[in-house]
Amino acid sequence: MNNTLSPGLITAILIGYFGLLILMAYLTSRKADTDSFFTGNRQSPWYLVAFGMIGTSLSGVTFISVPGKVFSEGMAYFQIVLGYILGYVVIAQILMPLYYRLNVTSIYEYLNKRFGIVSYKTGAAFFILSRTLGSATRLYLATEVLQMFLFEDLGVPYWVTTLTTIVLIWVYTFKGGVRTIVYTDAFQTIFLVSSVIICTIIIAQTLGVDFSGLYNKITSSSTKNGYSMSRIFFFDDPNSPLYFYKQFFGGMFLAIAMTGLDQDLMQKNLTCKSIGDAQKNMYSFTTILVITNFLFLLLGGALYVYIQSTGLEVPANTDHTFPTLALNNFGSIAGIFFLLGITASSYASADSALTALTTGFCIDFLNFNRREEQQKKRYKLVVHIGFSLLFLLIILATNWYVDTTPGTDLIGLILKLAGYTYGPLLGLFAIGIFTKRVLNEKLVPVVCVLIPALCYFISKYSQAWTGGILQPDGTYLGGYIFGNELLILNGLLTFIGLWFISGRNTSESFLMESK
Repeated sequence: MNNTLSPGLITAILIGYFGLLILMAYLTSRKADTDSFFTGNRQSPWYLVAFGMIGTSLSGVTFISVPGKVFSEGMAYFQIVLGYILGYVVIAQILMPLYYRLNVTSIYEYLNKRFGIVSYKTGAAFFILSRTLGSATRLYLATEVLQMFLFEDLGVPYWVTTLTTIVLIWVYTFKGGVRTIVYTDAFQTIFLVSSVIICTIIIAQTLGVDFSGLYNKITSSSTKNGYSMSRIFFFDDPNSPLYFYKQFFGGMFLAIAMTGLDQDLMQKNLTCKSIGDAQKNMYSFTTILVITNFLFLLLGGALYVYIQSTGLEVPANTDHTFPTLALNNFGSIAGIFFLLGITASSYASADSALTALTTGFCIDFLNFNRREEQQKKRYKLVVHIGFSLLFLLIILATNWYVDTTPGTDLIGLILKLAGYTYGPLLGLFAIGIFTKRVLNEKLVPVVCVLIPALCYFISKYSQAWTGGILQPDGTYLGGYIFGNELLILNGLLTFIGLWFISGRNTSESFLMESK
């Protein structure tokens, strides 16, 4: 595929970029021990954590898929982002004080203190499942872009591209862990945010308009479904996945589950010196995240305005819209910043996840608190390599799935997976924090596996049960379609299921701690 950047220039940019990451890793990991890897010695500046979490939260999927969705959904995704705000308030005021009070390294240690070892292992296992699937799927996009615009022309097989990507992440995270990640993610977020701003400015200049003129053009342009590309709020059809209350409250619970109940994002918060610093971090992060997501949507609208004004065709896979235009149509500067942005967004998410998964498995399943330092280092290395290989396998499987399933909405797929895998965590933490019930530990895994399966069944047949009309191709027209609110249903049903296998607790200690 021809593009404005030569393979030599792309290679030089990537070598320089990763050279800087490895240098930062070296400087931050000197004299590092396992406590540095897992907690950063609880000395991380809150402002660095807040800024770096932007890169971790957004990932390459947001970088590519959110702009791509504007052509079909307008700016409806911003409804989810507004829900995030309420979710982050819950995290800052309820969950984070609890984690700091209990002084946990893995947040799932709370479940052990509250219920017992089985609930603890169940929660930790669902985190590992959720984060492994989600992060590897996100990283897939970076490998796909590198393959399309560099390695394919050089005749390099896709699996080699993927393996190289995983090895590079492993190299700069294996020693310093979260202490290194706090700094490298802040560094990468700079490129992520600046690339979106610069590419948007370049599009506006290409179209001969200022920011206001660009927004007016987006507002006056239509999506493929006939409404304005700048449309955010959808109140007209409760059955639609875009309906405001589905998106808003789905976003709220996605934030609680995918940030507050996720070791990856919380591990960074727990590196702050105090709960006060951690809360400042969370509220600063929320503000920057909302602004950045809006910039992504604005960029998406600008991309499609450019396509319509030049008579180009919209790519069949909308995930390819941004990379295709940035690397083929907007000149070298846009191409360079796109390359830096997609690399930064993907690696900032994946390196953090790899560190968090290593931490979670070591603390939650290998009893690291009881081991000697040399044994910890040896086990940590093996686990780190193990998750790196698992990432490799999942990325290759995702590539196969996307190739055999045309039109796959990757960000939709990730949020859908989260609706199933984070529901049990929501239920477990909710019944622990807001009730005094004692669980029948043997039945906890049963409930946490059966409820997501039940939710899958409900989601699959919801249109048929609510008046949808069967079409010749086997799909339904009309009826109720589940969106992000599937996570709420999953968490609620898990909570009810756990209630039925629980008994009353006369001790109020954990209830008071939770509050």
